[in-house]
Amino acid sequence: MAVVDTFIATPPALRFAFAIKAKVGPVQDLGQTARGHRRIIDILGGEVQGPRLEGEILPGGADWQIVRPDGTIEVVARYTIRSRSGALVYVQNEGLRVASPEILARMAQGELPPPGSYHFRTAPRFETAEPSLKWLERATFVGVATRAPDRIAIGFHEVL
Repeated sequence: MAVVDTFIATPPALRFAFAIKAKVGPVQDLGQTARGHRRIIDILGGEVQGPRLEGEILPGGADWQIVRPDGTIEVVARYTIRSRSGALVYVQNEGLRVASPEILARMAQGELPPPGSYHFRTAPRFETAEPSLKWLERATFVGVATRAPDRIAIGFHEVL
């Protein structure tokens, strides 16, 4: 039993795979719905760069958000990457952005607070028909994100 317990307590390592930088549209604030305070943000396009994947983010995706009463934002983004070779990759990226009321207020005013001043992490899932990119479907990733008024950047790290 001790071997199992030791293995469970061993933290996984992370390996940087790639980053995205996406342009986003203005927040569409739907207000309070049956599911919560709903917001939608269009993804207008962007770039993908890194040691394991390069390409572009195609326009047409969006981030569907719920803003909790405490200010925590639940994100569910869906978009498409076209790899440098032309292969398409569907991305569904879910996560949380948590910040103090002061940081949220600064962000709402268009300021760029230091990335370490708030928590923004995601858990992406990928789908593709391209055999050379099937590793994306078989791996677990953690995204580390930062947000600006008109863009988002996420570094995707493979959990080893």
